[in-house]
Amino acid sequence: MKLVVPDLISPSYFPVVAAADLGFFRQEGLEVQVELLFPVNEAYRALRDGAVQFVGGSAHSALAAFPQFRGARLLAAQAQGMYWFLVMRTDLQLHRGEIAGVRGRTIGAAPWVEMGLRALLTAAGIDIERDRVRIIPVPGSQGAGVNFGVRAAQALEEGLIDGFWANGMGAEVAVRRGAGTLVLDVRRGDGPPGCFDYTFSSLACAERLLIESPDLAAAAVRALVRTQAALRAEPQLATAVGRKRFPAPEAELIAELIRRDAPYYDATIPPASIAGMSRFAQQLGLIERELAYADVVATRFASLWTSNRAG
Repeated sequence: MKLVVPDLISPSYFPVVAAADLGFFRQEGLEVQVELLFPVNEAYRALRDGAVQFVGGSAHSALAAFPQFRGARLLAAQAQGMYWFLVMRTDLQLHRGEIAGVRGRTIGAAPWVEMGLRALLTAAGIDIERDRVRIIPVPGSQGAGVNFGVRAAQALEEGLIDGFWANGMGAEVAVRRGAGTLVLDVRRGDGPPGCFDYTFSSLACAERLLIESPDLAAAAVRALVRTQAALRAEPQLATAVGRKRFPAPEAELIAELIRRDAPYYDATIPPASIAGMSRFAQQLGLIERELAYADVVATRFASLWTSNRAG
């Protein structure tokens, strides 16, 4: 079976990568191959077309291939809350929470990821057109095998952008190199009210898998829950996965990033998360009407979300 993620050198989708590399999928009877497929809309199109069985990506981005979520289901959360960071050039001398600093600046963000930033800025009273905020693809991020967050940090260091909206690895690399300052970390309370629930990192499948092979979907959820518990209990397990998948500098950073994210490792998909994502999607014109929880989430697996959660 094939599972794709839109960014690999990253903590964002690490639980499903670790589920493969630490053997948790195999222990549940699944042979899962994890691959990079960027951007996230292409990952969901591959799911729609039957080229892959699972996507580990941002929950709202399923709408890129499944209008009104018809034909897709979220199996579980990899982690809770919107997980991207706003990092701005150090020489701009911005402080944590200083959202107004984006005015007149060029911000790099990936397709569909940038929607979270646009909605957040609007909610914060920033008019993207009036305030001359340019949100663009990160230069050099379209190449095969390129990992977005790390490339965003490089682009910031090269002066090609004024800031970026990307994953925790990109943020950490930029800050450690002195190229960037962390301005927004939504998961930890930054940004306007409600933005935490715009989206979250999820594990998704096509609805046809639930019809044809529900046992396989259940096994994937069990493997994810066990992986989350293992990483919460021993974040250092992430280093072995990183050394297999990442360049050396990022491999040595990943365990610390997983330790920070571990409190958010909960497979539960609360109704509030879907309600918040629905409002976000409606605001952006991605959906015609509010999403019903049961039309988005594979609720039959809810009992698995809280099993084996020790650690």
